Amino acid sequence: MSGKPRLTYLNGRGRMESIRWLLAAAGVEFEEMYLETKEQYDKLIKDGFLLFQQVPLVEIDGMKMVQTRAILSYIAGKYNLYGKDLKERALIDMYVEGIADLMQMILMFPFSPPDAKEKNLDSIKERATNRYFPVFEKVLKQHGQDFLVGNKFSWADVQLMEAILAVEEKVPAVLSGFPQLQVFKTKMSNMPTIKKFLQPGSPRKPPPDAHYVETVLKVFKK
Repeated sequence: MSGKPRLTYLNGRGRMESIRWLLAAAGVEFEEMYLETKEQYDKLIKDGFLLFQQVPLVEIDGMKMVQTRAILSYIAGKYNLYGKDLKERALIDMYVEGIADLMQMILMFPFSPPDAKEKNLDSIKERATNRYFPVFEKVLKQHGQDFLVGNKFSWADVQLMEAILAVEEKVPAVLSGFPQLQVFKTKMSNMPTIKKFLQPGSPRKPPPDAHYVETVLKVFKK
């Protein structure tokens, strides 16, 4: 073991991408093992690596961690991205949970039947524009600070940045009515660790394509 966290998932975004984002934002290098067959996945379950028979799996600090939310909160706490007290953590949790609701729609989008794609895309646009992004626009405007919580870079900022870019891939002009979020996106893009993660050749995964969808269905088929 090199001491680096080891991530086991498919070679694509899915539920692991937020974990990659958070580790990268914290400046932590990691290794990845990609599942390509159902046999590999079944072996992980058989060997007792997956507590609830689910990935993502992150091996870190001698633990085999599963459940995306638990992994993210551990990383955020370990690398000082989880606020200075209980109140700040509660705010971060609220923001992260809201963003996760939006990201769930984006996560499921590639698996939509062809005749539902347009409707689901409209839903993502509507939710982002009317429910989720207005919250963060208002927060940034009201406190006039660079970051969402306590004027300090946190897990919530990382998740919001990931969500903004993911929505923009589908709805390029989605930030047109959100000047604060435009400024936020620019500042975040220029933070050294995030700037590095956004460069070609980084561990950031491309948008899901047909091959990724096919691999997911093959690995997790019942």
